Amino acid sequence: MKQPVKVYLEKGKNYHFCTCGKSADGVLCNGSHKDTEFKPKEFIATRNSEVLLCLCKKSNCTPYCDGTHAKPEKLDLDFLLD
Repeated sequence: MKQPVKVYLEKGKNYHFCTCGKSADGVLCNGSHKDTEFKPKEFIATRNSEVLLCLCKKSNCTPYCDGTHAKPEKLDLDFLLD
């Protein structure tokens, strides 16, 4: 399970969220996606604050963590009914 990463963001500054998972810290783009189909997600900080950025890449509100990484995956146990 990949935990979110706490990052300090500066109000008004542009950031590029890593969508490929190949960047050094896994959350902010460093250009490692160059040979992939992935493109970073650009966002602008709306205030100076520490935030949790998604590292599992499954959040419904990327780049921010929404806790999806902590939710158990639904298992298909229908085979037990046979």
